[in-house]
Amino acid sequence: MKPDFKAAHVSAEFAHDAPLITGRFDPTGKFVFAAGEDRTIARWELADAKKKTVFTGHDSWVFALAVSKDGQTLVSAGGDDTLIWWPAAAEKPAPQRKVTAHKGWIRALAISPDGKLLASGGNDRLVKLWNLADGKLAQEFSGHELDVYSVAFHPDGKFLLSGDLMGKVQQWDLATGKSIRVLDAKELHSYNGGQHVHFGGVRGLAVSPDKKHLVCGGLHKASNPLGNVHEPIVQRYDWETHKLLKTHLADGLTNSTVWNCLFHPDGTLIAGCGGGSGGHLLFWGKDDEKPAPAFKLPDMARELDLHPDGLQIASVHHSRKLRVTKLAPKPPEPAKKA
Repeated sequence: MKPDFKAAHVSAEFAHDAPLITGRFDPTGKFVFAAGEDRTIARWELADAKKKTVFTGHDSWVFALAVSKDGQTLVSAGGDDTLIWWPAAAEKPAPQRKVTAHKGWIRALAISPDGKLLASGGNDRLVKLWNLADGKLAQEFSGHELDVYSVAFHPDGKFLLSGDLMGKVQQWDLATGKSIRVLDAKELHSYNGGQHVHFGGVRGLAVSPDKKHLVCGGLHKASNPLGNVHEPIVQRYDWETHKLLKTHLADGLTNSTVWNCLFHPDGTLIAGCGGGSGGHLLFWGKDDEKPAPAFKLPDMARELDLHPDGLQIASVHHSRKLRVTKLAPKPPEPAKKA
């Protein structure tokens, strides 16, 4: 079934005991995971919202999740400097491996296209590669000026991308371990001299299915960072030249940030946006400046992920809910009995 973005509607809700920070589907499509401000990770079966399992092991909030290609391993990253490997589908999951990975918060995780490597990025301005099978460090990359907010593998598996608070995106050659290009998404960064803060950063990174475009998501127009005055933005670049092709905007969504962005297999760009304007899912074609359409969620959203079927989007919310939005017409209401 092809997605119908104009027919988007919330089809399911999953409740947790604390505000949620990040969430991921597993590649098999059976489970959805979310991390909460209570330092736990929840797992629900999509077919039965009551089947909830809680993973406990971090000493701080969990900021990133990744699930192995076979769906057997979950890796979580927290503000406690630690990566934890879990049996993703276990009835009573316990940590299989703990690795002190960075100095400071670990903000981002990604798994390589071949499923063998795990990338992590953190506040120590480093990007690291780990063998997913045994948790051993494979490579370390340095060169970012500020905190690393996002990591993503190029689909061909030859390059790793990492975006930072400064708005810079490093392209790392995995064969040599060197940075071969730096893209400056400067519109996503601001520095307020009066408040003495850097603000914004590359919150989301994605490469288009045809490998021709790279997108960077975050915020702009940050006239008052500490007052949360800014607007969401995604910028689209040509992969080969790094030329800016399109700026995707969402006018009117003040106090909001693009927390993640990804491509649907059909080429549609999807972004999750949350903040003072509530929560929205934004959909753009490659030539769209403004989202067409923008789907309003019930309240502030923090993250999103796309189900393997291409028809369901998971969004996590400060209201302690994980919501699944379906990109298909609602089924007809059952006929009322006479």
